[in-house]
Amino acid sequence: MSDSSSALSSNAPQPVGAYPMTRKVGNLLFLSGVGPRKPKSDTSSASVPGLILDASGAVIDYDFEMQVHSVMANVKTILNEAGARWDQLVDITVYLTDMKRDFALFNRLYADYFEGVDPKPCRTTVEVLSLPTPIAVELKCIAAL
Repeated sequence: MSDSSSALSSNAPQPVGAYPMTRKVGNLLFLSGVGPRKPKSDTSSASVPGLILDASGAVIDYDFEMQVHSVMANVKTILNEAGARWDQLVDITVYLTDMKRDFALFNRLYADYFEGVDPKPCRTTVEVLSLPTPIAVELKCIAAL
């Protein structure tokens, strides 16, 4: 692999814009924002696990735990396809659409995913008004290869 390359994942949700899923620069692997949409899916609402919409397409409710498990699986898939491992993650930015509702549950689930990983990646969690598709969580990751 060259000093700088990019790729799309064949087994993860497809990007919602004109960007790669990963970009490798030197020994760093940057993952574009990864959401919980089902693997190989497009950007439709039907591809979001646990999402409940009303007749007009507005979000009524969502299963946050289901979305967290899905986003973690998507990150693992993308890392594996890029030749990286979960324990090589060094930095994660977490985007939540409802910090008050979901932060405590996210922390608990996140701890389970990183149990036994040492050192753990750095992490920043921010609340955003919305994400590009009707999802409640998105991760932006960097791995050191």
